[in-house]
Amino acid sequence: MYGEAYTCRVGVRTPYARLMVTAMIGDSWGVEPAEREIPFPCDRLTGDFGSVYFRGVTVHASPPTMFRWLCQLRVAPYSYDWIDNWGHRSPRHLIPGLENLKIGQTMMTIFNLSDFEKDLQITCRIKPGTSPSRLFGDVVVSYLIVPRRDCECRLLAKLRVRYPRGALGSLMRAVLPAGDLVMMRRQLLNLKRFAEIAECAHSASLVE
Repeated sequence: MYGEAYTCRVGVRTPYARLMVTAMIGDSWGVEPAEREIPFPCDRLTGDFGSVYFRGVTVHASPPTMFRWLCQLRVAPYSYDWIDNWGHRSPRHLIPGLENLKIGQTMMTIFNLSDFEKDLQITCRIKPGTSPSRLFGDVVVSYLIVPRRDCECRLLAKLRVRYPRGALGSLMRAVLPAGDLVMMRRQLLNLKRFAEIAECAHSASLVE
């Protein structure tokens, strides 16, 4: 609805223009302007990344709890399982050992772990030479945990994308931002929910 109203106001009604408006809407979600200026680990990676996208949520859990759930991305994407996890349900409980991270480990099926700092961030890069990389291009994403106060933090994600060349790249540039927004929004909200449940359980155990 917003995209349609926007294109009508500016007098652009072509299908491609509508796709580009949708892409602009997917540039950022849940992120404050100042947070877009924070240095992210993915900024250190070299490469001609022409597009950048931001997503973020507030999590009522401590950074260690949030980080532990980020480690779960080793076994599942935690988005819409029927789309990106072959219909398998992402685990609702912490799997022992997943917190033992090593560079090069598979993350979210199509990514490799390229950098991490305990209780602070994980950075993943799409596996080169694979079908997803040929479709989406070179994609790197950092999940950054920013502490706010006791048992509260911000979970921020920054994506840098170098799209494929040619018509495929133009198409991906138009549709990927909105598509990723839908998937990553669900992912961040799921991780937030599970981290908050775990935090509540931990707090309850201390009271007992």
